[in-house]
Amino acid sequence: MGGLEGVCTEESVGGTDVWSASDAAASTADHLVVMVHGILGSTTDWKFAADQFVRMLPDKVIVHCSERNMHKLTLDGVDIMGERLAAEVLEVIDRRPEIRKISFIAHSVGGLVARYAIGRLYRLRKKPLEDLPNDTSDDNLRGTIGGLEAMNFITVATPHLGSRGNKQVPFLFGVIAIEKVASLVIHWIFRRTGRHLFLTDNDDGNPPLLQRMVDDWDDLYFMSALEAFKRRVAYSNVGYDHIVGWRTSSIRRNSELPKWEDSLSQKYPHIVYEERSKGECTNGSPIDADCDMLEGTCSITISICLCNFKLLLQHLLRQLAAIGY
Repeated sequence: MGGLEGVCTEESVGGTDVWSASDAAASTADHLVVMVHGILGSTTDWKFAADQFVRMLPDKVIVHCSERNMHKLTLDGVDIMGERLAAEVLEVIDRRPEIRKISFIAHSVGGLVARYAIGRLYRLRKKPLEDLPNDTSDDNLRGTIGGLEAMNFITVATPHLGSRGNKQVPFLFGVIAIEKVASLVIHWIFRRTGRHLFLTDNDDGNPPLLQRMVDDWDDLYFMSALEAFKRRVAYSNVGYDHIVGWRTSSIRRNSELPKWEDSLSQKYPHIVYEERSKGECTNGSPIDADCDMLEGTCSITISICLCNFKLLLQHLLRQLAAIGY
């Protein structure tokens, strides 16, 4: 266990926990924030952000940086990683009985892993709808995630529509022939996870996993779990992300990509576009996998934030220059 400027850190088999070093603040913190890294990542990817969360909200949050799927384990497949993450979260909940709320913040493929995990962790409301009073609030109708109140589900540069299709992986330059070859050989590099990303998996004759994840499937409540969260946000990078295209990370078709301004806010100069999207699908066909996944989001509202981190870098450089750094 270690402490640094008001922050305590504890590493365990299940990951890294970060909380306030102040006993008074830590005693009231009841909100678990689970941070999930991307492919070939580790707990250190989120360490700085975890420290900042605790410093800003010392009496409210306990942050857990997941480590059950680090490094090469991220190649085992979204479903296997999701099961591991679900088990890891339950271990944290058992270890910290004071926790009442839960949020997820996930990067890249970690967003898909988190979506799978919450589908496993979802618990139906204890009483049937017809047994609840007429004045019952919407919050009381929601299910829970591992028995906790679901607050925020946030993804950053997550390929929600997978990586198959034109310009979904920017470094392939939009060349259709190269993209087709990539879909055939990607499993040589990224193994089972690659099959899931390019929708080439066919387990037991079922549709690709990412298509299944836009609905409740057997005992996995993928969409019910997402709907349980009070706030759902997808952050997408509009430039300089050579791995995840902004169409797949913002859940839309090429024809639906919006025009964006240089910046919407002086406080957050990297945010260039915001909307609350219902994922409506037009001009699709029953065999269009993208349309299936887009239609799957129609029942829930997702806030979409498009970001240009080059603008953030320019803003920081101007600030440093202004103070003579």
